[in-house]
Amino acid sequence: MRVTIIETGLVSPKNRELHGSYPQMFERMIGAADATVTFDTVSLPEGEALPDTDRLEAILVTGSAAGVYDDVEWIAPLEQFVRTAHAAGVPMVGVCFGHQLIAQALGGVVRKSEKGWGLGRHVYEVAPGNGVIDGTQIAIACSHQDQVITPPDGAMTILSSDFTPYAGLLYSSGRTLSVQPHPEFSVGFALACCEMARSKGDAPDRVVTSAQASLAEPLESARLGGAITQFLTRSA
Repeated sequence: MRVTIIETGLVSPKNRELHGSYPQMFERMIGAADATVTFDTVSLPEGEALPDTDRLEAILVTGSAAGVYDDVEWIAPLEQFVRTAHAAGVPMVGVCFGHQLIAQALGGVVRKSEKGWGLGRHVYEVAPGNGVIDGTQIAIACSHQDQVITPPDGAMTILSSDFTPYAGLLYSSGRTLSVQPHPEFSVGFALACCEMARSKGDAPDRVVTSAQASLAEPLESARLGGAITQFLTRSA
């Protein structure tokens, strides 16, 4: 199985040296669950062109500092790419920005949340019998201000919290999945995201301090990463 990673954001040079790029983080996450998976990366911020969906086996759309409503030249083509892949039934997963982009492309509403920054370790309720993720709760790192406010018609909410009601969506085809939190993040990079939010000046110190403290508790990244890997590869 070959997963095509659509890179929508660039990690800073300092953090890339310490933690890797977003595609590298996902390669580690998926590789830990299935060492047979291989990868291609298409970097939209670097000006690379989107591939034809009819030759792809599986797709993963990464996170980004951009907002899905921003005036960025590659966002509209990426939305059309998502709609085409979804209609064709290509297994596809989006994370954070990818979650929001897929939701918006398929008819949902995304905006900056009045709740402010979601940072650190968040605990999400898992919808029973969703067919993707087992258990009743899962703890994953997050880093976002934007949220899906209204899911697309036919999307099932499979992860939720008071802070992020639509944190995980399984779309009507059953072949498209998106999640708001970051199972690909190490604790070290999640801590770095807290500091980046503080340095931007729009995350209050109390939010950052609480988020940093929360990351001392265990994350269940491998559990969600394994579920995503199985979702992408189960038709192989």
